[in-house]
Amino acid sequence: MSDGKSFSIFSYFEKIIDPFKDPSEEIPPGKLSEFYFHYLRQIWIVLFILLIVGLFVALVEVALFKYIAKIIDMAQTTNPRDIFKNNIKQLAIMASVIVIARPLLFGLHNLLTHQTITANLSAMIRWQNHKYILKQSVNFFHNDLAGRIANRVIQTGGALRDSSLQMIEAIWHILIYAGSAMFLFLQADWHLILPLTLWMIIYILMLFYYIPKIRSMAISSSEARSKLMGLIVDCYTNIITLKLFSNSNKEEGYGKEAIEMQMHKHQSVLRLITEIDTLLTFINGILIASTTGLSLWLWSNGIISIGSITLATGLVIRINNMSSWIIWVVNSIFENLGIVQDGIETISKPVEIKNKESAKILNVTSGSIKFESVEFKYNKNSNDVISSFNLIVKPKEKIGIVGPSGAGKSTIMNLLLRLYELDSGKIYIDDQDISSVTQESLRAKIGVVTQDISLLNRSIKDNLTCGDDSVSNNHLQEVLNKSKMNEFLMNVVDHKGFIGLNATVGERGVKLSGGQKQRVAIARVLLKNAPILLLDEATSALDSEIESIIQENLESIMHGKTVITIAHRLSTIIRMDRLIVIEKGKIIETGTHKELISRNGLYKTLWDHQTGGFIK
Repeated sequence: MSDGKSFSIFSYFEKIIDPFKDPSEEIPPGKLSEFYFHYLRQIWIVLFILLIVGLFVALVEVALFKYIAKIIDMAQTTNPRDIFKNNIKQLAIMASVIVIARPLLFGLHNLLTHQTITANLSAMIRWQNHKYILKQSVNFFHNDLAGRIANRVIQTGGALRDSSLQMIEAIWHILIYAGSAMFLFLQADWHLILPLTLWMIIYILMLFYYIPKIRSMAISSSEARSKLMGLIVDCYTNIITLKLFSNSNKEEGYGKEAIEMQMHKHQSVLRLITEIDTLLTFINGILIASTTGLSLWLWSNGIISIGSITLATGLVIRINNMSSWIIWVVNSIFENLGIVQDGIETISKPVEIKNKESAKILNVTSGSIKFESVEFKYNKNSNDVISSFNLIVKPKEKIGIVGPSGAGKSTIMNLLLRLYELDSGKIYIDDQDISSVTQESLRAKIGVVTQDISLLNRSIKDNLTCGDDSVSNNHLQEVLNKSKMNEFLMNVVDHKGFIGLNATVGERGVKLSGGQKQRVAIARVLLKNAPILLLDEATSALDSEIESIIQENLESIMHGKTVITIAHRLSTIIRMDRLIVIEKGKIIETGTHKELISRNGLYKTLWDHQTGGFIK
């Protein structure tokens, strides 16, 4: 059906839940039941309506067996010529329930399940979890595999949705079918409830015995699957490194071990399912045989009618099918619960770096920077990376930070960007404590070019503008010329045939060379035009000719801005207003290039190592 009317019905139900409404800022709960409630309460009205509709759907299904019993009794007790005349009202009610009420109820149930809940609920959970995860600190992502984080965000939404809907369906089927069967059997003769009562006791004991085992195995299987996903994504992400070191046998061994572990965990679950299914088939057989035999005995003694025999056998066969279905559903529910529990471990972590409730927008007027008694280490058990660090950068001053590897140079930049929280001390920009301003406004005022260029797997234009639609074409072309990007731009073609600015760059910019990626990073900073610049060996991946041209442009870019640059090649920073030499997180020397050379300190040693003492 594709007419406008049916489409409007689908659209109406699809729009009942808005999956992208602004979520609360609270941490997703760490307990399983509270985690479920956190998301399901947002659509509780829809779930309540689904429960009511599900109740009527189950009642109608049970009514069909009652109707069959009545029709058989009518046929037994009424003259064939008078069956419609004498029972027209009852038959009309039966027909209206079967032909009108049943399809309408099933249709409404399907619309609520498929159009309103299925796509929207999983999208809502994924959106809220993704939005929350994006607020996590850099440290959060460094402590886990990106593939595993992504897998948990994606899978948790679907697993929570499926298990919730399955629980609703299972509850109604158990309550309605068992309860209705008891009621209908009592109406015929109380003896008929005896086999069903015994079966229910055994069935409930089975569930109590096997459910904890299913839950434990499902969680273990989910953890193994998540570990496998993380390993595979990590392998594919670093495929060049793996190929360069040519140790494929070792890597295949890691993959085999992870797949084998996940397979064994899954096999344990399957063994349990086979055991349950075999036992259930046995007790269901006893239920069908005993109920059918008892009903025949009651009929032979004139206690019940043939219709009651049909009702009893039909219902127990339906209960037999339902009980097997519920076992599969219970297994699926706990498999999904395992996935959700696994996801909670990643999703329900507090955000390490938060904006204060009173956080203001950073207002940069002159661009002064001040580090005041800053102390920092990456974890509690490590030594201080930055210790008693004090530094004042004057407005529009250009300083270079120099030091051996591991001295803390990049850490200083990360702390200024508030990618990590200080252990103690303060950092100010224009006398504003950066911990008291919003992170977004802080980073909006700082342009950064690092050695390790990170590009998104999107078009070159998207990587340049970072989603800023206000960038004009004229400004963009001007930046492309300054960064020398036009020299290679039209040679970039992606797998879909897009060229130049519209071409995608691959994961982490793999389709571009190191120099090309660095020119994109420089152009990105040019477009941003922030009052503060942080440069970490901004031209290290460029050839000498291109470097000299861009170096000239960088000097014009730095004009009127406060600049902090980290250089491993000291020749690139000798023109800075001031050089800061650090070792083990502390400032040990400061001055111009000439002043530091004359002191014969660490800077002079580093300089001589790089120049061999020939350049003065």
